[in-house]
Amino acid sequence: MCTEPGKHGLTRRAALFGGAGVAAAVAVGEPAPAAAAGRGPHDLTYPLGPAFPAFSPGEEAVRRTVTTIPADGYYMQEWRLIEHIGTHVDAPAHFTAGGRTSTELRPAELVLPAVVIDIAARAARHPDTVVTVDDLRTFERRYGRIPDDAAVLMYSGWGAKVGDPDAYRGTDAAGTLHFPGFGVDACEWLLRHRRIRSLGVDTLSIDPGVSTTFDTHLALTGADRYGIENLANLRHLPRRGATIFVGLIPYEGGSGGQARVLATW
Repeated sequence: MCTEPGKHGLTRRAALFGGAGVAAAVAVGEPAPAAAAGRGPHDLTYPLGPAFPAFSPGEEAVRRTVTTIPADGYYMQEWRLIEHIGTHVDAPAHFTAGGRTSTELRPAELVLPAVVIDIAARAARHPDTVVTVDDLRTFERRYGRIPDDAAVLMYSGWGAKVGDPDAYRGTDAAGTLHFPGFGVDACEWLLRHRRIRSLGVDTLSIDPGVSTTFDTHLALTGADRYGIENLANLRHLPRRGATIFVGLIPYEGGSGGQARVLATW
């Protein structure tokens, strides 16, 4: 997740963290659904293009063709992008001073069991809803204990909106964002009682869009854990029993970065 000054002054996130980028327009949408059956791997990653919704307008990826096969004998593009666009990881350094960077996350931390907390029905009615401790307890009554060192993934159904940046951000007339995330109480409960490794969401941020303090980010990264944002196809994962592979690009000094996220079960 990230932020960028807009035409009418700094956004609430830009005031805190800054950003850069120029918009361009191409079609974007959720990738083809993963198979409902097991095996795999199944892709939880959005294709990244200039039209993929950014947290703040102006942060979109920019690309240009550098060489072509007819002219140069080979094809190559140049990309300009921030670390927090598309399906990506928030490393501990993103919100915690002195936190680990992208290159410091160990391979063993990037292959982990996953559970899916489904709040889609509630999110369709209340876009500011969050995953709560009650949701986690309800999950465990039905599916069993959330394993230690797991990724806990929120499925809100928000991928249906990804082709419309304003709808995906949930921007209202005052410029406030509205989309679901994890409540900080749920994050802290998972850290304390289930020793989770990661939180993941199918929205722009692990905090809900209305947050101005980013308490969930602060709690998660302060515990030396990482987040995954803009996940695709979570509706097809089993509620428990999957393993995910987080193919994080190891940007030197990275506060996070793009990742190809795959699941198998």
